[in-house]
Amino acid sequence: MRMNELPTPCFVVDEGLLERNLLILNGVIERTGCKIILAQKAFSMHSMYPLIGKYLSGTASSGLYEARLGHEEMGKENHIFSPAYRDEEIEEIVTLCDHIIFNSFQQLERFGPLVRKAERSIGLRINPECSTQEGQEIYDPCASGSRFGVTLDQFLPEQLEGVSGLHFHTLCEQGADALAVTLDAVEEKFGRWLHGMEWINFGGGHHITKEGYDLALLEECINRMQEKYGLQVYLEPGEAIALN
Repeated sequence: MRMNELPTPCFVVDEGLLERNLLILNGVIERTGCKIILAQKAFSMHSMYPLIGKYLSGTASSGLYEARLGHEEMGKENHIFSPAYRDEEIEEIVTLCDHIIFNSFQQLERFGPLVRKAERSIGLRINPECSTQEGQEIYDPCASGSRFGVTLDQFLPEQLEGVSGLHFHTLCEQGADALAVTLDAVEEKFGRWLHGMEWINFGGGHHITKEGYDLALLEECINRMQEKYGLQVYLEPGEAIALN
C-alpha cells in the first residue's frame, strides 16, 4: 500500500495493532467469563466490525442509529443506554437491542411494559455518587447535579420488578484502581439488591489496552462481583478497542 496513492480523505487503520488490543480484551473475557462489548460512540468504523466481533461479545449503543449499526454490522449482543428515549423510536429500538437500560424509574414505568412484552432484558443505570476524576467535572457522571443514573435517595426497590441488571458508568480514560474504588461505593449503596439481579454492567472509560494498565486488578473486580452475587459482568470500553 502506497500512502501517496490513497484516496483522500480517508482513515487508515493498522489492523495488527487493532487485533493486539482485541487479543488483550479477549484474554480478559477468557480468563474471567465476563463479556466485553464495543462502545460504538468511541469507535464506529463498521468495516472493522467483523474483526472486532471475532473477539468481543457485541456492541453498546447510545441511540437508535447506533443500535441499527451494531445490529446490522456485527449482529451479536446489542445493548443500549440513553438518557432519554423518543416515543417514535422506542419500538424499533426494542426490535434491535436485547439489553435496554433506563436512566430513571420514570423511564422504566413509561417504557418497561413494551420491553417486557418483547422479552428483552431491562437494566437500570445507577449513580454511586463516587467521583474518581480530578479536574474533569465536565466528564464526570458523578459530578454534583448530574442526572445520569439513579442515586440511592432516588432508588425505589418496590419498582424493580422485571429489572434484570444494574449499570453504572463513572470512568473516563482511567485505570482499574478507579474501578475498584467505584465498586466499593456500588456495593455499599446498592449491594443489597445485587443478589436479585442477573447481570451488572461496569460501563466504559476503562483504559484496558493502555500500557501499564492493571489487568490483574480488573479481573479481581470482575471475579468479585461474579462470585459474590452470581452476576454476569459486562464492560463496554470504547477507546480501548482502537487505542494507538
